[in-house]
Amino acid sequence: MSPAIIHGGAHNDARGTLLFNNNFDAGPVKRIYTIEHNDETFVRGWIGHEIENRWFTVLSGGFRIMVLPITDWKEPDLDGTHALSFELDAAQLDILHIPPGHLFSLQATVAPSRILVMADRALGAASDEHRFPV
Repeated sequence: MSPAIIHGGAHNDARGTLLFNNNFDAGPVKRIYTIEHNDETFVRGWIGHEIENRWFTVLSGGFRIMVLPITDWKEPDLDGTHALSFELDAAQLDILHIPPGHLFSLQATVAPSRILVMADRALGAASDEHRFPV
C-alpha cells in the first residue's frame, strides 16, 4: 500500500465554514495527538513504523510531509531525493494516510502550525517506532 491523500472539502455560507472529510473511515484509529511547530525551519523525523498506520491532518497553518518507503529497517536508505512530498494545510480537511513500512518527516510551511496525528495502535501496544536523523 502506498501513502495517499484522502481528500476532504469545505462548505462556506453566511454562517461560516464547515470543513469535512466524508471519505475517511476513523474505525481503525486507537489514539490521537497533536504536534505544534513554532518554526518553519525545524524538521521532525525520520520516524517510521513497520506495522502501524498513521493518518495526518492539519488543524492550523500548513505542513510538508516527506515519506520514504523502507525495505531494510536496520540500514534504511535515508536519501530524501526518493521521498514522496505531500503538502497539507488547514484550509481543507485532507488527511494523509501513511501505511506501515514507511518513514516520514514533518516540517511546518508557516509558523505556528498544528497537525493532528492518528494511529491504529494503542500507546505501548507494540515496540514499533523507528527514529533516524534527518
